[in-house]
Amino acid sequence: MELLYLAAICAIIVILLAIKRPLYQAMLGGLLATALLYRLSPMTMLTQTGKVFTDWNSFQVLVSLYLITYLQRMLESRQMIKQAQQDLNGIFHNRRVNAGGAPVFIGLLPSAAAMILCADIVKDSTDGYLKPKEQAFVTSWMRHIPESILPTYSGVLIMTSISQVPLPKFMLGMIVPTLVLAAIGYFPYLRRLPRDPGTPESENRREDMLKLLLHLWPLLLIIGLILVFNISVVPASLISMAAMALICRFKLKELGRFLISAFEVKLILNTFLVLVLKEFIGCTGVLERMPEILSVLPVPMYMVFALLFFLGGIISGASGIIALGTPLAFAAMDGGMPLMVLLMCMSHAASQVSPVHVCLVVAADYYGVSMGELIRKSIVPSLLFALLMLGYYQILLAIC
Repeated sequence: MELLYLAAICAIIVILLAIKRPLYQAMLGGLLATALLYRLSPMTMLTQTGKVFTDWNSFQVLVSLYLITYLQRMLESRQMIKQAQQDLNGIFHNRRVNAGGAPVFIGLLPSAAAMILCADIVKDSTDGYLKPKEQAFVTSWMRHIPESILPTYSGVLIMTSISQVPLPKFMLGMIVPTLVLAAIGYFPYLRRLPRDPGTPESENRREDMLKLLLHLWPLLLIIGLILVFNISVVPASLISMAAMALICRFKLKELGRFLISAFEVKLILNTFLVLVLKEFIGCTGVLERMPEILSVLPVPMYMVFALLFFLGGIISGASGIIALGTPLAFAAMDGGMPLMVLLMCMSHAASQVSPVHVCLVVAADYYGVSMGELIRKSIVPSLLFALLMLGYYQILLAIC
């Protein structure tokens, strides 16, 4: 019955998106269905909604979304993103590299709002060649590749800590999945782009590289503060914004204007509702009971946990199922690095089609497509990746 309830909630969200209802209406439908099916009291609903503001892990998503949008306004006002695009054209002279490489690079930044910066470059590189829903898929898929492997993301850190698998060993095991993710994003879409970006070839690639660093230094500063000094994205963004305001000599009037333009009501509201739905589902306890529900299936134990991480990742997002499922998986199995790689890949695949994944909200909103269209574009690639990783797990078991 628990799985039927979850299926019903997901179905309601998908149906509302399929009939082209706005995302906020689909999320409200999911919230109402969760409350009715799990009989959540008004006080419970109020408490869980309040957690979005009182739990820093949730609230910082909204804050960082606003700050990165603010930083984007600052970059745009000095045409630094457009100039960075021109620098990439000069360095590589390859439209495919611009569209695929830039999101991967910006994906080093662990913030949903980084999707906005990725989308600016991808749109510039693919307009006229890809449809908006294809652009949204490329942006989301390529931007999330670093999330599956780098310790700048909480999911990797949590799973490494619980599993006791050494981080270098895990990252070595993730090289093949990372290449597979890149290939899945490249061949259906990026390969269709002409290599020639339509601009003159660079006369001095070294100079273009230096210009690229100068045009992206605010973003590089954020990434550096996170990687080197272990500063979270919110203070890192504030430091970068302050430095840019001083170095680029922004006037107070300009900065004040950005305070309003950076607050995109639709984006913030949609993100807030996704976070509330995540809290509602989390408080039902259904995720804790899923291993018991799945254990009756006539499949090997590793497959039970692969299904748990895939289904749980769709329901609660990658971080939620990683925090909940990793202790269960490593208590039940002595899996080591191969199991960690498998579970990370399953949660990553699930996150690309999860209605509670905030980044999908940002990508869909940017390109003006429905969340349903983006999820439909992502289903087949996600399932393909998950199936390939089941085979890769068997190879890792044989060689480790």
